[in-house]
Amino acid sequence: MLYFLHLSNVKSIKWKWRQLILGLSCLLLVIACNGLSHTSTISPNSGLKALKVATDPTFVPFEMKNVNSNLEGFDIDLMNAIAQVTGLTVQWESLPFDGMISTLQAKTVDAAISGITITAERQKTISFTRPYFKAGLAIAVRESNQDIQDLNSLKGKKIGVQIGSTGADFAKTIPNAEISTYNSGPDFFQDLLNGNVDAVVSDAFATLYAIKNGNLKGIKVVANLLTEEFYGIATPQDSPYMESINKGIATLLSNGTYQQIYQKWFNTHPPALPEKF
Repeated sequence: MLYFLHLSNVKSIKWKWRQLILGLSCLLLVIACNGLSHTSTISPNSGLKALKVATDPTFVPFEMKNVNSNLEGFDIDLMNAIAQVTGLTVQWESLPFDGMISTLQAKTVDAAISGITITAERQKTISFTRPYFKAGLAIAVRESNQDIQDLNSLKGKKIGVQIGSTGADFAKTIPNAEISTYNSGPDFFQDLLNGNVDAVVSDAFATLYAIKNGNLKGIKVVANLLTEEFYGIATPQDSPYMESINKGIATLLSNGTYQQIYQKWFNTHPPALPEKF
């Protein structure tokens, strides 16, 4: 009889332990499922690999390195915000501007954002997202210069431009102009200050930002914008990320984030943007 009671107690204890283990297993399963559901609600694209995004960190204020050598700027904030709302992650890669299109063609990066103007010629070999920035080219000269006042004044002058830029393409149309090419903005602006070129044709927003913030002392912008351009995020053709990036831009435009980023860097309201170029 005592043996029977003892055996029953043992069976009861084993049964309770089994119930406890089963209960704990169910609890852990619920917690795991909740964790998975939380991370997967960001975007259906969360299974995609991290985007390798190229940028040239010499194009102030769109992309640059701060005192800690970290990337910052309008384009950097925008791309990171796009990644956040789409569930993607960004792996930044610094590249010279003139090498970006060939890098995209080779598909060694997934995208590039660096004040890249959407043009019909570029669209023959790479793709662009919807426009994310309205831009234009401007003429910059030394403050002491009184000869250059407009486009016609550039005829026969020495003009500095960045290699591979729309400014370089535009300068080729100026009669008898002597064109000098540079790898970055700081280089041609320094040559302008030194008197090695008469003028620079470059992005108006970047030039005005540098003048306003004291980085370009002794330089002024003359005349109106030479062109009206739109920047787009460039990708290889048939990119699997194009739809996600476009949706990200649309989300930022509609939820006010784009306006916040624009005002942060340019201290003004952004202009309206077309959905397509």
